[in-house]
Amino acid sequence: MTKPFQAIHSHGFVRVAACTPRVSPGDPGFNAEETLKLAREGHERGCDLMLFPELGISAYAIDDLLLQDALLSRVEAEIAGLVRASAKLDPVLIVGAPLAHNGRLYNCGVAISRGRVLGVVPKSFLPNYREYYEKRWFAPGHGVTGLEMRLGGEAVPFGTDLIFQADDLADFIFALEICEDFWAPAPPSTQAAMAGALILCNLSASNIVVGKADERELLCASQSSRCQAAYLYSAAGPGESTTDLAWDGQASIHELGKRMAQTERFPAQAQMAVADIDVERLKLERMRSPTFNDAAVAAGHPEKAFRRIRFTHKPHGKDVGLLRAVDRFPFVPDDPARLDKDCYEAFNIQVQGLAKRIEATKSKHVVIGISGGLDSTHALIVAAKAFDALGKPRSDILGFTMPGFATSEGTKSNAWRLMRALGITAEEIDIKPAAIQLLKDMGHPFAEGQPVYDVTFENVQAGLRTDYLFRLANQRQGFVVGTGDLSELALGWCTYGVGDQMSHYNVNGSVAKTLIQHLIRWVAKTGQFDQAASETLLSVLNTEISPELVPPDEKGQIQSTQAKIGPYELQDFNLYYITRYGLRPSKVAFLAWHAWHDVEKGDWPAHFPDETRNAYALADIKKWLKVFLFRFFEISQFKRSAMPNGPKVISGGNLSPRGDWRAPSDGTARVWLEELDANVPDGA
Repeated sequence: MTKPFQAIHSHGFVRVAACTPRVSPGDPGFNAEETLKLAREGHERGCDLMLFPELGISAYAIDDLLLQDALLSRVEAEIAGLVRASAKLDPVLIVGAPLAHNGRLYNCGVAISRGRVLGVVPKSFLPNYREYYEKRWFAPGHGVTGLEMRLGGEAVPFGTDLIFQADDLADFIFALEICEDFWAPAPPSTQAAMAGALILCNLSASNIVVGKADERELLCASQSSRCQAAYLYSAAGPGESTTDLAWDGQASIHELGKRMAQTERFPAQAQMAVADIDVERLKLERMRSPTFNDAAVAAGHPEKAFRRIRFTHKPHGKDVGLLRAVDRFPFVPDDPARLDKDCYEAFNIQVQGLAKRIEATKSKHVVIGISGGLDSTHALIVAAKAFDALGKPRSDILGFTMPGFATSEGTKSNAWRLMRALGITAEEIDIKPAAIQLLKDMGHPFAEGQPVYDVTFENVQAGLRTDYLFRLANQRQGFVVGTGDLSELALGWCTYGVGDQMSHYNVNGSVAKTLIQHLIRWVAKTGQFDQAASETLLSVLNTEISPELVPPDEKGQIQSTQAKIGPYELQDFNLYYITRYGLRPSKVAFLAWHAWHDVEKGDWPAHFPDETRNAYALADIKKWLKVFLFRFFEISQFKRSAMPNGPKVISGGNLSPRGDWRAPSDGTARVWLEELDANVPDGA
């Protein structure tokens, strides 16, 4: 272990705060003291960066007082005091102040760290319309680059071309813009992002009028998404002058379009929003998004126009928890409205894809193997809806249940009930005689009565089922609809070639096992089919996930997929963060522990049964992550390299070599396994 596992700094996180202190108009001493109070609180809470509002040291709404020399001198004196006080504080402080340079007054953001002014950034665009009159007092900062100014008796970098980077905390890189800059068609933060800044900070005053809060939210989310960055926004709050305006103290933190934290509006006291930003993920997201980097090229490589101001941050490296929500089910939203929308979209993407394939092939039938399990159930209801959409009779769907040596009466019964309820053409083919003949021809011990249940025994059954389906499709003018899901493809839990890995078209190939469960529940709950079908769907959800290829043991225990390859809820978590973002295994384990170690913490998806809510210790998380890494990187890629066609359904959820994932079939998992072992402790 080279770094403390539970420290956020070991995993690429930076703790940030967007603050709204109390202010007193035209009273820099009071304002600096209130700023310092919050700074000390942020220090105690483990913050790395704290953002304060525009002109917070003087207050914003003081009009011509901004041109009073006594006030400007006091502002500089109070900033000097903050600089001295910062020597004993961990966070970088970003405060707003009116500062004079070369006979001009600028509306500035000042970055302060450990007794040092890192730099001063002037506001580029000055509002001078409706209630705004900033050009009366300030000079615009646009074009002010490459300069220094005197502040606190020291020469400090001054200009709109500053990016700040910690030397001792990877990817802690930030830039500033001020209020109206954000509303411009081309915000300065866009150039700063393309120059390398990962955290974009907006010191704002921004009076409130009806509807403006939604506009700010939209802009913050949009800018963080477009710039693949974090966006911190802090608006003026309690104490600002209300001579002509009002202030709501809206402060928020966004990352990649998602709001991570926000303050209450119209506060009576100072407050701050605090969140842990995954700067490492932001960096990785830019690396895997050529469009972002192409934009930087098209803009003339902005990094050449910016000065990189480096500083020593001295990260504390403590266990301060994790201040961000980590979904247990990254493919399944916790919010009921969002889950309903996602299920609607996912289901209809599958339906549309299959309907198009039916039209394109001019097939009379589709052929599906129905086991009574989750995946074949979902493929069947997708097919039923596709036939409805095309105006074709469901009787043209040919469903085959093919019991083998371990098929249970429960799953077989569910298969028949569902096929009948949906009105498809249903048949049964007992594969046991053909399997026994094949095993006999091979000289397998099972054919002689010995209880040998090896991989050959299992795959003879899986292969026969697929073989039958393909030949039935030939015979009956149809094509085989695949049922295997994304999670099985990731883990290689499928029989290659003449097996469940192959089909003519696979509607489930981009849908995780955890999402399929919710899709089936959504179909039942929203009445997509009649009551009999819905009741059967809910019965399928209560069935143990099993390939049903090996007979029950002497205790009656059936073959369990999850006992072999791990809980799908953990493996889907691993799949998402490793393939979608390329995170290190130790970081995935860190996130999984925060998501899964306590059933009482965090939200669960709607309608998730209490009895199936699990918790996992770090030792279990590491154990199953090892299984995932070995299976995913070392033994399964050849199956994914030959995937059949199928629609992409979810972001980060397509392992087709024509889609999101390309990898060598003869790779090794060594690098990932070694990183996991080196950086994740074995203890609980």
